[in-house]
Amino acid sequence: MPNVNPKTTYDSCPPQRVAFIGLGVMGWPMAAHLALAGHDVTVYNRTAAKADALVRALAERGVARVRTAPTPRAAAQGAGFVMACVGNDDDLRSVVLGPDGALAGMVPDAVLVDHTTASAEVARELYAAAQAQGAHFIDAPVSGGQAGAENGMLTVMCGGDEAPFGRARPVIAAYARAVTRIGASGAGQLAKMVNQICIAGLVQGLAEAIAFGQRAGLDMKLVLDVIGKGAAQSWQMDNRGKTMVDDRFDFGFAVDWMRKDLVLCLQEARRNGARLPVTALVDQFYADVQAMGGGRWDTSSLIRRLR
Repeated sequence: MPNVNPKTTYDSCPPQRVAFIGLGVMGWPMAAHLALAGHDVTVYNRTAAKADALVRALAERGVARVRTAPTPRAAAQGAGFVMACVGNDDDLRSVVLGPDGALAGMVPDAVLVDHTTASAEVARELYAAAQAQGAHFIDAPVSGGQAGAENGMLTVMCGGDEAPFGRARPVIAAYARAVTRIGASGAGQLAKMVNQICIAGLVQGLAEAIAFGQRAGLDMKLVLDVIGKGAAQSWQMDNRGKTMVDDRFDFGFAVDWMRKDLVLCLQEARRNGARLPVTALVDQFYADVQAMGGGRWDTSSLIRRLR
């Protein structure tokens, strides 16, 4: 199960009643940070044993104001803020809509904050559904990966109305270092697509560079130290370059997740007319990695294709 490394200090925010839906590798530490920051937290997970385990883990750290709920609706009842972090559009609809969905349990003026990386289309759909019953919806995908979630240092890009965003921002800060409203509903998801497009090209370029240098007989760890002080420097180089040299990929952001995200990018590009030739090519390279059995490898495993 994911680790949680408490922040040295949490931003000042009055305790809120919060529900968290989805306790995967990202949701587990995010929900834990909310509890560690002093919020009253109710959690729901499709596999109830994981929700029970989180409550026990927090109790061992002296945090008692955490409980489980049998449905998203039950989790959301009475909460001023409902956070969700699930797999995809369909998963999101399943926990938000319907008689057992979170919206059915939300009180008027409550704010639903969705951290799933999903489509801008579903974000706008759920925004409209929330508005119809007097609640609010913010699409708020995150960047920073599992380590960012565990350390409470995620970057959160948001779409939605200004007033509910302003209310939600200090709550989200429990597990984030930056929380920014990009624009109207759907803008957060579109910004996350921009993020993934950037990463795809960077990782492929880094993979090609390292493979080239190794073929040339260079000490690539030394080379990365040198060029990392110049214009080639990037987060990917700093955090993934040397593990790529060592051929280690059993951590980080999984290839399966990246392919899901890139499909969203390519679908949106078909809608808005953007041209993404490099992204489309790297998506197929990731398909090659999946065929090699690397669906759960870190995205830096693109270099495996070149060896």
